[in-house]
Amino acid sequence: MNELVFFLNKGLISGLIIGSIYALGAVGVTLIFGILRFAHFAHGDMMTLGAFVTLILTAALASLGIVLPVPLAFVAMFPAMVITAFLAIGLDKTFYKPLRQAGARPVVLVMASVGVTLMLQGIIRLFAGVRGRDMFLEAPKEIFRIPFPGASRPVIITEPQVLLVGFVLVAVIVLHWFLTRSRLGKAMRAVSDNPELARITGINTNHVVWATWIIGGALACAAGTLLSMDVTLKPDLSFNILLPIFAATIVGGIGQPYGAIAGGFLVGFCETLAVFNWSILLRPIKDDLWFEVPNNMALVPTEYKLMVPFLILIIVLIYRPTGIFRGRVLT
Repeated sequence: MNELVFFLNKGLISGLIIGSIYALGAVGVTLIFGILRFAHFAHGDMMTLGAFVTLILTAALASLGIVLPVPLAFVAMFPAMVITAFLAIGLDKTFYKPLRQAGARPVVLVMASVGVTLMLQGIIRLFAGVRGRDMFLEAPKEIFRIPFPGASRPVIITEPQVLLVGFVLVAVIVLHWFLTRSRLGKAMRAVSDNPELARITGINTNHVVWATWIIGGALACAAGTLLSMDVTLKPDLSFNILLPIFAATIVGGIGQPYGAIAGGFLVGFCETLAVFNWSILLRPIKDDLWFEVPNNMALVPTEYKLMVPFLILIIVLIYRPTGIFRGRVLT
């Protein structure tokens, strides 16, 4: 049973956690692409920026001596989501909106987003330095050890991981309600399907663009904060997972929020299970196997795990070129 517990800890739980982060990031990327028609490469650094805003607010709460039953960083995350959403609107007004009004092609907007990426990285390093930071300023994070029947080792899950899974569940339900029931959500879907027709029917596209940046910025902040609470906040924290997030977006179907969620979990689980050492799970039955079980049976070495999302991307696009949820075709 210890082998099964190891699989739960290192395979399923790890895949669920990284899949949740990818899903939160991919929703923002796919909404921006669906509405504004360009790949926003600065999304990863918006995640990092949002996490640093959360850290500042957390430090302010801790300095006031506030003690809560949940981590201060999780409480500070919600006002930080609002601040990051306004910063995202500010980035759009400063850099992207003038280009759209000038009739710039999508590739120009993509290159502008690369420039914004480098600018945000420089600003974050200028003010925060390059060292890692712990989001738990008041007390160390709790680690839950859940006994497993028949095993001497417990199932381990941390407090930030529980909060992350719970937040993703709530976010998916709220996002579904917003897109299917609210007037603005329906307008966003209409603009995503046909922007010219939506404009002719009287939909205020400026409000739709603002809503896109608000949702994208807020979820980017949440993803960056919750990831930082589980590991360590560093200036390049989210930039390193930007490529898997884009792979998840394309796998799910570009412009499809539900596809982004499915793609995020698919990529997260595949990436985790590809580097999982399957020989541990085979130990109880190794004497009954016709081959010798090696010490390491990972499908992909850990240092090459970045190739997994793109292998999944190629396989999915071969059999379903528009992604799992039939999104747009890249041209």
